[in-house]
Formats: sequence, structure tokens, C-alpha cells
Amino acid sequence: MLQYKQCGLDNVWLENGYDLKTTPYGKAVAVHDVDGLHALLAAQLTKKPGPLTGKEFKFLRSWLGMTQEALAGLMGVTEGALSLWERKDTVPGLNDKMLRLMVLAKTDGNAPVREVIERVDTVHKPVNQKFVVREQDHRLELRVVPVCRPPKAAVPA
Repeated sequence: MLQYKQCGLDNVWLENGYDLKTTPYGKAVAVHDVDGLHALLAAQLTKKPGPLTGKEFKFLRSWLGMTQEALAGLMGVTEGALSLWERKDTVPGLNDKMLRLMVLAKTDGNAPVREVIERVDTVHKPVNQKFVVREQDHRLELRVVPVCRPPKAAVPA
């Protein structure tokens, strides 16, 4: 068996599915299906009982193709806070669950959830906005309307 540390996790062992190669720089490992392996690990981590470790959180973030900055923005925290979680194993429960949900959306192909996550990740919301709710045919409709702030009055010198 081979301990597979290239993914950043310390507890992954491969029984097979890899080749050992000798290169001019030394010995190397070539995993037959790296993408499949990482998808399998990601799916398994979503089922893990108990909180994610910092390394597991980082693995899932990286597997989703997100930077610390992007995920922090999506979660409404600072990049520094997210970095600390990954280094010190201090991932808050809500953020742990949110990341697992994002991974499940990707692995299970849940398009509506994935679309919401992508939209939230890429759209910059106006700071000031109104939610206009209207009932039509016994259904509620919501419309988001940006609110323009009046220009600040000039301060007399």
C-alpha cells in the first residue's frame, strides 16, 4: 500500500491504481485516475461524522476549484479567518456544513443548488437594495431593486 499525501490529506492509502516510476529527479507516483480519486475522497468527506479537519476543509475547497478569497467571500468571512480554519482545525460548524453542501451539489449534479452557489459567487450585490414583494394570482413574487444613495452633501470648508 502507498500513502497518498499529494492531495494534502494524511489518511489516504492506495492499495492499487497507481504506478511507481523512476524519473531523472527521483521516484514518482502516477495515479491512474486522479480526478476520480479526488471525487471519491470529496464524496466520502461529506459523509464523515464529526467536524472536518482543516486539511479536509482545504482539500474540499481546492477540489471545488475555489481560492480562499472566493470561498471566504461566499461564506461572508475574511480570507484570514478561512486561512486560520485550514491551519488550526477550527472550522465553525455552519461553514463546515455549507462546504459539504457545495461538494454534494457538485458530486450529485444537483443543478439548482449548483446554479445558486455559482450565482452567489459571481454576482456582486448592491450594498443598498429593496425587496419588492407582490402577490399575483395567490403567489408571491419578489423583485430586487437597487436603491441609489443620495450624493453626500459637500462639507463647507
